[in-house]
Amino acid sequence: MLDLRGIRHHFNGHLAVDGLSLHVERGSCFGLLGPNGAGKTTSIRIGVGLLKPDEGSVSVDGRGAPTDPEVRRLIGLAPQSLAIYDDLSARENLLFFANLYGLSRGDGAHRADELLERVGLTERARDRVSGFSGGMQRRLNLAVALVHKPMLLLLDEPTVGVDPQSRNAIFDLVREIKGEGVTIVYTTHYMEEAQKLCDVVAIVDRGRTMAVDSVAALVAQHGGDSVVRVTSGEGVREVSTDTPMPELQKAMQDTTTTAIEIKPPDLERVFLNLTGRSLRD
Repeated sequence: MLDLRGIRHHFNGHLAVDGLSLHVERGSCFGLLGPNGAGKTTSIRIGVGLLKPDEGSVSVDGRGAPTDPEVRRLIGLAPQSLAIYDDLSARENLLFFANLYGLSRGDGAHRADELLERVGLTERARDRVSGFSGGMQRRLNLAVALVHKPMLLLLDEPTVGVDPQSRNAIFDLVREIKGEGVTIVYTTHYMEEAQKLCDVVAIVDRGRTMAVDSVAALVAQHGGDSVVRVTSGEGVREVSTDTPMPELQKAMQDTTTTAIEIKPPDLERVFLNLTGRSLRD
């Protein structure tokens, strides 16, 4: 559904994307993970046709580049910076964007009401967005991206600054959308989100692809050993090992042991192993 090949792009004199290649299968949820400045948002902008790469090619559904308006109509985008109007109501926002996409007045109204119900905003449909909580605005931002029934949906940090209830509601909606056959590209800093939602995850850094695979395969290849953490009369001891059972048995035989914890490798460990632990500001 989305194919980026050998993408290079300079932004303000800086090489933001350096030979990035991604292949997003139709009907999948594809996670894009990376530290700040890794090139995720620039890649998203190139994927929807907002930026033209200096080198490389982008194709959507085999129909060509998203800079073509007819190809771009296949795409829905919920950007990290909210793309909704504070002075309009939730329903007015949806009607406005439906009109931009060429929906008739009747179809736009029907679609707006349907999406307001799906994102839990029916009771606030006629209220100005300026009075909405962060979670409500994020849910409306997602609804706007869906108003024209896109085949490809790009979500850039869709849960930033939202409460747990809104986050779970967004998760449920993403799963429903994927179940309806929409292809999703999902960028996030939250490892548990990618682990819950994504079929395939790409970890990018400095504009390059570090690894692409299922979460299970990434953990197996790059997660490292399990960590056994034992609390006893001698204090806390941590052992990194690929065979935790002997350490567990040893700790259980120690009469001073008060707590045992086994931390298996996970996606966060994969992320840190591939991108490093230094701060990115």
